[in-house]
Amino acid sequence: MSRRYDQKTNTFTPDGRLKQVEYAIEAINQTGSALGVLTNEGMILATEKQEVSHLLEHSKHSEKIYPIDRHIFSVVSGHTADANILINYAREAAANHRYQFQDNIGLEQLIINICDYKQNKTQVGGQRPFGTAFLFAGYDKENGFQLFSTDPSGNYAGWKATAIGKNNLAANSYLKQDYKDNLTLEQGLDIAIKALVKTMDTSSPQPSKIEIVVISKQGKEVKSKTYNEKEVLSLLQKNGFSNEQMQQE
Repeated sequence: MSRRYDQKTNTFTPDGRLKQVEYAIEAINQTGSALGVLTNEGMILATEKQEVSHLLEHSKHSEKIYPIDRHIFSVVSGHTADANILINYAREAAANHRYQFQDNIGLEQLIINICDYKQNKTQVGGQRPFGTAFLFAGYDKENGFQLFSTDPSGNYAGWKATAIGKNNLAANSYLKQDYKDNLTLEQGLDIAIKALVKTMDTSSPQPSKIEIVVISKQGKEVKSKTYNEKEVLSLLQKNGFSNEQMQQE
């Protein structure tokens, strides 16, 4: 019976579901996890890099965390090719706003723009939803630091801390229990690394498989810092995830 409804993106099932959107969300849940944590001093984005083959050359830049504008960053979970389309769309929207108004685009304004574009793919025949979800972190003068998630349906939500992707339920359960308001960046990093490790299929995570970016405000400018492998290793060891193999690396 369900085969009558899962071939088109714009046909509802009798119980009010869009099968193709659900399939897109399931595709995201098969890929590496990603999470964001809001603190008083800035934002933390962290994600797991999934190694397809040790024969692949290491990427020269971040594989899943992207700058959108000077004040906005995003982390991706899902199909990278789909994500690249939306990343370019977001960058173009931010650049056009700056060109027209000589000011940074508001984070939620950008999110609404992207989600309208994503939602359109669930209504037009012959197309499919984007198989990717995002966490957007950014700063604006009116609202300070903010964290938003988006999904293939075009829905979005604001968060203090959340996770997407593989085993996100375990990470979100931990974040609900341990997240507190008024965290420092150092405390936020500890929570982020512990939550991320809960989504991974190992109790001995390798620093080479983890990406972390910290976004903070320095003076009038928003700055980002990408953690290298030594810094990730130090953070893992600080939080009790250390073993002889990690120390040898």
